[in-house]
Amino acid sequence: MDKSDYLARIKYVGELSPSLRCLSALQEAHLCAVPFENLDIHRGARIVLNPGRLFQKIVTLKRGGFCYELNGLFHWLLQELGFQATLAMGRVYDRDKRGYGPEFDHMLNLVEVDERTWIVDVGFGDFSMHPLEFRLHHPLADIGGQFLIEEEDLEYFKVSRFSQKEKRYLPEYIFSTKERRLSDFAGMCLYHQTSPDSHFTQKKVCSIATLTGRITLTDDRLIVTDNGRRTESPVRNEQEFIRTLATHFNITL
Repeated sequence: MDKSDYLARIKYVGELSPSLRCLSALQEAHLCAVPFENLDIHRGARIVLNPGRLFQKIVTLKRGGFCYELNGLFHWLLQELGFQATLAMGRVYDRDKRGYGPEFDHMLNLVEVDERTWIVDVGFGDFSMHPLEFRLHHPLADIGGQFLIEEEDLEYFKVSRFSQKEKRYLPEYIFSTKERRLSDFAGMCLYHQTSPDSHFTQKKVCSIATLTGRITLTDDRLIVTDNGRRTESPVRNEQEFIRTLATHFNITL
């Protein structure tokens, strides 16, 4: 890996010691530079979980990706920088079905720093901006909201976020602490690209965090949240979608 190219891609110029301060700054930089997007799925371009191909897409071509790509590549960077990072498997909560998805539905990183474990997730879209300490039954404050980690069963732990609207914690996903390899996610990566039951095949999305909110582009609208204020603008056709993608995400397909 060319670490200097990766760090330039995420506009990171800080310290590079395997510390919590560095980890937190790297996660924030990544989330504000690399969008969560599923555009290749709708272009018919196959996503293969090969580290070199992920680097080419995200760093060289300045694209984004979904969880397997973003957390998979970030895991490689963290290891190259001396962090003790492992890939972990998660199952995302489906609010319509009121249940969790299948195994390997999601990928996240667990990182050991200062004899503590931290959840580092740059591939879930709207989530925490900084590492979440793996600390049970204790509210965890972050720019992205207030989170809570609890035991789900003998294998899984549940990550929930407090909903200001409903005034209670709502589940985001459950995860296992067992160490996984990138190749373990290949089957579900293929499923999410090809199955009509996958929410990734339903519509295009490109979304990126900012220090004051988030910018999200879907098939038919642009949504900008800034300091709690939300504005929506219609996207009327494919040409307008392409222009908006270039303007707000610097992506040219």
